[in-house]
Amino acid sequence: MNRVVGIRIISLEEVDSTNEYAKTIAPDVPEGTVVVAKRQTAGRGRKGRSWASPEGGIWMSVVLKPPRIDPRLVFVGALAVVDTLADFGISGWIKWPNDVWAGGRKISGVLTEGRGDEYAILGIGLNVNNPIPEELRGNAVSMMELIGSKVPLEKVIERLLFHLDGWYRVFLERPELMMAKVREKTFIIGMTVRILEDNTAVTGRVLDVLDDGSLLMFVGGQLRRILYGDVSLKFL
Repeated sequence: MNRVVGIRIISLEEVDSTNEYAKTIAPDVPEGTVVVAKRQTAGRGRKGRSWASPEGGIWMSVVLKPPRIDPRLVFVGALAVVDTLADFGISGWIKWPNDVWAGGRKISGVLTEGRGDEYAILGIGLNVNNPIPEELRGNAVSMMELIGSKVPLEKVIERLLFHLDGWYRVFLERPELMMAKVREKTFIIGMTVRILEDNTAVTGRVLDVLDDGSLLMFVGGQLRRILYGDVSLKFL
């Protein structure tokens, strides 16, 4: 089967946001087109949060055109990052729904945006050799810091594209297999966490990630399904 992700790669020196750039070209480019930039001046995470994007990291967006836009696409990116980290000897874990952690800190964020059923943009930020801002060092980490030396950026991109293509195929053909892997790599299962849902705090124990991508929690003596939210860990 022919490769999808990486069929075309657009490399930029600098851009405000690879996701925003990808949106402007999405209707006119083939599925699997990748936009990668050395630097982002206005990188974004979920809910419009800024994302520091200096040279040395991977700032990438992929144009996808599946039959139906599905929020579980975020896990295609998360699993691809986890597998890429493993290729370099780093153990990565998913912090539901869209972060990847390594060494107890955030190393990557994934953002999906779509336009109806026309296309989806899968954005990935991965700290590789880029410096971590002083104010974030307690919460963020880079591959370079974990390994102890600089990592060949082009090799990381190559492996990331390989795994993105593989997990996108699984998503299209056997999404239940993808979700089984998500459960295996979601480290908050069994932990007590605090969820911010529509500005309302929900605290409970995480029981599972369901096949539709939602979180199953035990809250106040009852089962509760959380569709999407900001997870902050609460250790008891």
